[in-house]
Order: sequence, then C-alpha cells, then structure tokens
Amino acid sequence: QVQLVESGGGLVQPGGSLRLSCAASGSSFNIYTMGWYRQAPGKQREMVALITPIGMTDYAESVKGRFTISRDNTKNTVTLQMNSLQPEDTAVYYCYIRSGLGYWGQGTQVTISS
Repeated sequence: QVQLVESGGGLVQPGGSLRLSCAASGSSFNIYTMGWYRQAPGKQREMVALITPIGMTDYAESVKGRFTISRDNTKNTVTLQMNSLQPEDTAVYYCYIRSGLGYWGQGTQVTISS
C-alpha cells in the first residue's frame, strides 16, 4: 500500500522560511515525477513545483526564485524549501507522485501571518 507522509508545515511570519518533506513508502518511486501542490481556501488545487526522476524541475510562476524542490531517490523523499514566504502562500500543501492515477499525501497546513 502506497503512503505519502508530509511534514514541516506550520505558522511563520511573512518573509520567513519553511521546509516541507514527503516520505513515500509502499513502492519505489524513483522513476516517477514527484512534486507539491497546494490548495488555499476557496481556490482550486494548483501545482507548486515538480521534479522529474533525473532532477528537472518546474515551478509555478508565483514561487519561482523563492521555492526549491529536491528529491532523494534512494530514500523515496521529496522536499520543498520555501523562502520569502508571503500571506498568499497560505494553503494546505500536498505531496504528489505522478504514477498511474497519481498518489497524494494527506496535506500539511502552511500559514503565513504576522
């Protein structure tokens, strides 16, 4: 059974940083694209960052230059380093693996507020 477990969310002030981590278990995912999506209240879920098995990345325009995605294929983990956080980054962040219909984590809340 595939499981994705996110960690690292929380409350930070504007301009602060957070590091999200996702650990996948139940299979090997080193041949699949992994990434992060987010969903703010009243909005649709949107892609934040994706990383291919060989490390090619794609970012939403709104986070380019502030967020960095990385992965460790030996550990089945994907990490999102988020810097210069702003209130508009407030959302539930979901780990995602592009395999078949896709696998999702349970989500971790990120709140940016002073």
